Amino acid sequence: MFSGLRGAMQGFWAPLARVLLRWGVSPDAVTIAGTVVVSVLALTLLPTGHVLLGGVLIGLFALADSLDGVMARTSGRTGPWGAFLDSTLDRVSDGAVFVGITLWFVLHPDVPYATWGAVASLACLALGAVVPYARARAESVGATAAVGIAERTDRLVVALVAVAFTQVGLPELVTVVVLTLLAVASAVTVVQRVVTVRRQLVGVGAGGGTPDPEA
Repeated sequence: MFSGLRGAMQGFWAPLARVLLRWGVSPDAVTIAGTVVVSVLALTLLPTGHVLLGGVLIGLFALADSLDGVMARTSGRTGPWGAFLDSTLDRVSDGAVFVGITLWFVLHPDVPYATWGAVASLACLALGAVVPYARARAESVGATAAVGIAERTDRLVVALVAVAFTQVGLPELVTVVVLTLLAVASAVTVVQRVVTVRRQLVGVGAGGGTPDPEA
């Protein structure tokens, strides 16, 4: 849904990327700094009820998520390390956002449907971690699992918008329903990836093997 916007933002960040590189800032430093800032915002503003401000600020940093990649390509530093670091820290920031949303419901029990909202947010947290794991694990066994009904950015932005707008009149029930639907979408994506990988592996005679004890 937002992949086109992210592509447009890459061109937008190109001038800033060149400036930061001239100042000696590395793409890794930007990746780490972005994760720290998003995590701090999510774990301080969201639980304390500043959901509109938190949603806006986190959303802005989400749009800047491609800055480190632009810097890496501009400086010729693209490689597996940068991809690994970026993907790993994405899980940290995503987790912080959904923990923050969960804490908002838990610390504000007067919010309508708070229990349901906390459960839905925890489901988004857990299933949102399984979605990228399924893809990474598929690639490690020689398959591909780039399927799903909602990408990472889509899930993050939709959740933040739903929560943030409660502060300007959006009914909490709508937010809870949105989080529930995101959890369902994540579960469907996991199933899609499992089915896709099984078809590929069975097709090359790799199905039905002994599970990896380290998985």
